[in-house]
Amino acid sequence: MPKNKLQRFAELRTFTNVHEFLFTERKTDFKMKGKWNTDYFKNENPIVLELGCGKGEYSIGLAEKFSEKNFIGIDIKGARIWRGSKNAQEKNLHNVAFLRTQIEFIESCFTKDEVSEIWITFPDPQPNKEKKRLTHSIFLNRYKNILQPSGVVHLKTDSAEFYEFTLEVIASPPPSPLLRESEIRPTLIYSTADLYSETNPLSEGEGWGEARSFQTHYEKLFTAKGKKITYLKFRL
Repeated sequence: MPKNKLQRFAELRTFTNVHEFLFTERKTDFKMKGKWNTDYFKNENPIVLELGCGKGEYSIGLAEKFSEKNFIGIDIKGARIWRGSKNAQEKNLHNVAFLRTQIEFIESCFTKDEVSEIWITFPDPQPNKEKKRLTHSIFLNRYKNILQPSGVVHLKTDSAEFYEFTLEVIASPPPSPLLRESEIRPTLIYSTADLYSETNPLSEGEGWGEARSFQTHYEKLFTAKGKKITYLKFRL
């Protein structure tokens, strides 16, 4: 491992806006489970998660625009979390934190009804590995166990395959193979195969503005090349 990467990992453990819950620490639930509002954010504002946050661009962008919410970016990649943490510190943002862990462990990090929203932004489409997709019913069941009853899941992706797969999961009533042995009953709120179309009705005044309120670096590159960004919003 390069020296500067080792230095970043060491520095990461000193950042107060970063928490780690790694495989070797999974003997019990994470110490912050059920305590994010009281022990970290020190307020009762809604908690919003970004799964697979990378460098945390979306978490930080939304945190700047929606100060009345708390944001937690989750990723297993330490170097990416380091960059996100540094950016948040430089912007003096106190309503955003980062959690370094695998998304498979999410139920060990948050308790029932602790989360109000989940964002899944440009995830790995996992070609030919449906069970690893972050909108597979395996993951959706995990999200349901931490989301409030009125909580929602957002998906933004440039992958038409991932978008169509998720629509199929939402639309498929049991005993569909995609929902076999599943407790979830997803309800689609909104979907579009072209988020930034001029004819798209989404607007902040209608309460949908967060979907178009911020673009990551790569999202801007995608749209500049004419690539369509898809968006889904649904309940579990």
